Amino acid sequence: MKVIKYLLLLPFLGASLWATPNVLFIAVDDLRDWVGHLGGYPGAKTPNIDRLAKRGVSFTRAYCPAPLCNPSRISLMTGVAPYRSGVYGNGEKLRERLPDAVTLMQHFRASGYSVKGAGKVFHGTSAYDRDSWDFFFKQTGKKRNSFKRDPGLPEDAWVRWGPLDCGDDEMFDAKNAEWIISEMEKPQEKPFFLAYGLTKPHLDWKVPQKYFDLHPIEGIELPPVKKGDLSDLPVFGTKLAREVYDPSGEKNFAVKPDGDHANVVAHGQWRKAVQAYLATISFADAQIGRVLDSLDRSVHARKTIVVLWGDHGWHLGEKEHWRKHALWEVSTRTPLMFWVPGGAAKGQLCQRPVSLIDIYPTLVELCGLPQRYGMDGQSLKPLLEAPDQEWERPAVTTFGFRNHAIRTERWRYIQYSDGGQELYDHEADPNEWSNLASLPRYSSLKSQLAKWLPVTNVKPATKSSR
Repeated sequence: MKVIKYLLLLPFLGASLWATPNVLFIAVDDLRDWVGHLGGYPGAKTPNIDRLAKRGVSFTRAYCPAPLCNPSRISLMTGVAPYRSGVYGNGEKLRERLPDAVTLMQHFRASGYSVKGAGKVFHGTSAYDRDSWDFFFKQTGKKRNSFKRDPGLPEDAWVRWGPLDCGDDEMFDAKNAEWIISEMEKPQEKPFFLAYGLTKPHLDWKVPQKYFDLHPIEGIELPPVKKGDLSDLPVFGTKLAREVYDPSGEKNFAVKPDGDHANVVAHGQWRKAVQAYLATISFADAQIGRVLDSLDRSVHARKTIVVLWGDHGWHLGEKEHWRKHALWEVSTRTPLMFWVPGGAAKGQLCQRPVSLIDIYPTLVELCGLPQRYGMDGQSLKPLLEAPDQEWERPAVTTFGFRNHAIRTERWRYIQYSDGGQELYDHEADPNEWSNLASLPRYSSLKSQLAKWLPVTNVKPATKSSR
C-alpha cells in the first residue's frame, strides 16, 4: 500500500520516488489583496510573496471561513466551519469548543512528521495546543516599541501606526523567522511540517523606518469610496460598517455613530494609515523572503511544499469601514498560494472561488496522508493541476451566528440573521457599491445562491460571540 501511495504522489515530487514531501506553512495576519501579483494596490511592494506565486499557483479568489482571527484559524486548522463549531469570536478556545478535533498539525504528527512552529499560527492560547506540536517556539522578553505619535494629535485620534527607530532584528516576526531558518538548517530525521506565523500586517502598523521609505506619503493613493455607500444596506450591514473592535475583552465589538472612518478622516490620518499598512506588508514580505531564501539554500528545497495564506482581509475606508469583521469582499478576500515542487502548474493564477478551509484536505492529499472524513473543505489538488478547470462550489464565509456570505466567481450574496440581504455583481460592480438584493429581477438568482447557505448553525457559547 505504501508503494501505491508514493506512486500517486510522484507527479508532485521533484525529488526521488521515495521522498515524502515536507511542508512549510506560512500564515500572514490581516493580509488583504495588496500584494503585487494580485494588483489590489498599484504601489504594493511584495517581491518575495510574488516570486512564490510565480513558482506555483496563486488563488485570486480565496476567502476566509470567518473575517476574524480566531474563527478563521480554528476553521482552517480543524476543517470544521464556524457554523458547525460555534466558534464565532476571538474569545472561544479550541479545546473547549472542539475537544475531539484532530488539527492539521495533529494529523501530520500522527502520520510520522516532525511538527514545529513559531509566531501566530493559531490565535491566542490555542497557539500552544499540546496535541498539535512537537515543539512550539515561544519568545520571551518585552516587545520593543519606540513609536511616537504625531505631535498635535489629540488623545481621541485613532493612531496605531508609524515608523520605528530600530532594525528588523528587534521585531517579533524577524526573530521568529530566524528560528524557522535555524530549524531548516538542521539535519532532519523525519519529514517536517514547519509553521511560520507572522503577526504583521496586523495592527499596530509600526515597523522600521526603511519600510515607510518604500512608500512615500506623496505617492499614496486612497482606496476607492463612494459617497453615501451605506444608503442601500440593510440595518445589520450598516451596523457592521460602524462597529469597531474592542480590545479590552469585555465584548468583541462596540458601535460608534460614524465608526473608525470618521475618526481617521477627521484627524487627517487616512493617507498615513494606508502608507503604514503598505509599509507593514513590505516588512512582512521581507521576513518571508528570508525564510524562502533559507529554504532555497537548503537540501529540502526540491521536496518541500510551501503554502502561504492570510487569515482574512482588511478595510481601509471602503464602505466607510476599517478593520475586518464584515462580510464584504475586502474583509473576506485574502492571498492563498501553493508551491508544489514538480507540480503540473507553475506561475499560474486560479480564478475559481476557494476557501482557506480547503487547505487542510489539500495538504493531506498532496502529502499522501490518510484521508480525513467529515471535513467542510475540499482538496484543491485538481485546481493545482489545472487552474482553469470547472469548479462549481462557491466560498462560504460566516460572521457570527447565522450571518453568511456566498461568493461565486461573479456574485456575492449576503444573508444576515435578521433577514437582511445584500447582492453584488462583481463583473459590473467590483467595489460592491450597488446592493441589488431588493430588485425583483434577482429573486431567482438569490434563491439559487441561497441553496449554498449552511443548514446547520451551532449556537454561540457566549454573547460576545455575536
